[in-house]
Amino acid sequence: MDTWSAAIMLFFIMDPLGNLPIFMSVLKGIPSRRRRIIVARELLFSLAIMLLFLFSGQAVLDFLNVRQETVSVAGGIVLFLIAIRMIFPQPGGPTGHSSDSEPFLVPLAIPLVAGPSLLAALILIANQDPTRMTDWTIAAVSAWFVSSVILMFSGLFHRILGERGLTAVERLMGMILAMISIQMFLDGIAKYLEHSA
Repeated sequence: MDTWSAAIMLFFIMDPLGNLPIFMSVLKGIPSRRRRIIVARELLFSLAIMLLFLFSGQAVLDFLNVRQETVSVAGGIVLFLIAIRMIFPQPGGPTGHSSDSEPFLVPLAIPLVAGPSLLAALILIANQDPTRMTDWTIAAVSAWFVSSVILMFSGLFHRILGERGLTAVERLMGMILAMISIQMFLDGIAKYLEHSA
């Protein structure tokens, strides 16, 4: 996986367009100026959490004695479940979370931006090639940056795309993510069979 493929995968997992309605719902009772401050703060929290998992995830795997192919298979399954929720939306969005109060860390930073599937994917790509941590950092920050721009201008994107447009884009992203997840699953199975032979 090259840097930009990883960035695109992480962007799809973050699903900023799918999260737009949830962000707007959570923040609807908050003044516009305060809303931007909250979104910026939550996005910075999510970036810190992402980088923490990217750089410490391998140490956790080593401590647990988990093999790379296990992470690939597990990551593929988790991503596939998230993709299914994107294709067939449920109340609360792909993560099933929502809130009516002013957020702090939860639910905007975690799990909407830095959700379990994203953190699992970060551990996975770091585990695939630990010598390319600069590439993976660029991929993670790039995906985060594009998602941040979309979420910071949530009102504008919502007006441009409308409810139907957001739904269509989210389902398209879900289909692409489903294909990526199946490929991850198959890669994990192939590596397991190769090592077992």
